[in-house]
Amino acid sequence: MSARLRLAVVTILAVTWIGGGGANGAEAGVKVDGLQEDIATAVYAVNRFWSDHWSDYFPGRYSPPRVLGSYDGRSPNRPACSGYKMLPYNASYCTTQHFIAWDINLMRMSYSYGDGLVYQVISHEWSHSIQNRMPPRYLVPQIELQADCMGGAALAGASRDGTLTWERGDNREIAATLRGLSGDTPWTNPRDHGSATERINAFNTGVRYGVRACLA
Repeated sequence: MSARLRLAVVTILAVTWIGGGGANGAEAGVKVDGLQEDIATAVYAVNRFWSDHWSDYFPGRYSPPRVLGSYDGRSPNRPACSGYKMLPYNASYCTTQHFIAWDINLMRMSYSYGDGLVYQVISHEWSHSIQNRMPPRYLVPQIELQADCMGGAALAGASRDGTLTWERGDNREIAATLRGLSGDTPWTNPRDHGSATERINAFNTGVRYGVRACLA
């Protein structure tokens, strides 16, 4: 995926959203490389989509999650949600404190396959924050697969809005990464997130048919 954003804007976002969140402030001083640029772009694009389109689907006002951003899953000082430390090689939305965070090691591992899963991780966790704020009647029992679907819808919607460019092969890249990492990390554990095939199908449903196709 390639952003339709000037590097200066992406750099500001990386410092404000990722380093400024407090989970790993050292990242604010690190020069934005390809991974950090993609993380910042994904945060911006997904937030922009929901900010622009919340009222198309739900009543009330949009409330974005706080973005703690990257943490080191090997560190004893990694962030906690309701007293429980964030897991290594995972990404999470904290319902009680309304924030999202991800282990930078998970992002680096997935980045070896390409940049696609970085966008999916962020859009997926952002979708959990949407689930927490939208009317309960729209929830489905398979909340992880619904988050995959809504994440795909948000990324495709951001592409239609011109916030980012959906490149040829991005869907296949995400599918290959999910298959390659299936069962290897908490974030790709089939027991609670669904099989790679189920996740790919849910994501593609969102991409093709939009947010409404993900709702109960």
